Amino acid sequence: MNPDTTQNPAPTPAQEPTPTPAPAPESVAALPPKHNTLMAVLAYIGPLVLVSYLTAKDDSFVKFHIKQGLVLLVIEVIVWVIVRMIWMLWPVGQIVHLVVFILAIVGIVNVLKGREKALPFVGSFAAHFKI
Repeated sequence: MNPDTTQNPAPTPAQEPTPTPAPAPESVAALPPKHNTLMAVLAYIGPLVLVSYLTAKDDSFVKFHIKQGLVLLVIEVIVWVIVRMIWMLWPVGQIVHLVVFILAIVGIVNVLKGREKALPFVGSFAAHFKI
């Protein structure tokens, strides 16, 4: 017998388990589609709430933000009319306009995060709008 043929075959190196690819990070499922996000953002920009209402009122996410935007718009109009009639209230009107502006920014941030969260102080009035 030939000693070369009686030897055991050379051991093969142990195969390392192939790493399974990590699952792709899930996109934020709570975010609405881009079109709806744009319409919800427009709801907080004064009279542009009408654009949101006319184009995307069937979407519940947009409808929630339309109602919030309408509350802010009504506050703006009421304060504007009062300040026009009683000009001495101009400084108070400016403070109210600043607060409404800040609330609009809070609403836009909520839209971009995909949340239906009522605005502080005025969010509860949105339920009075039947859309």
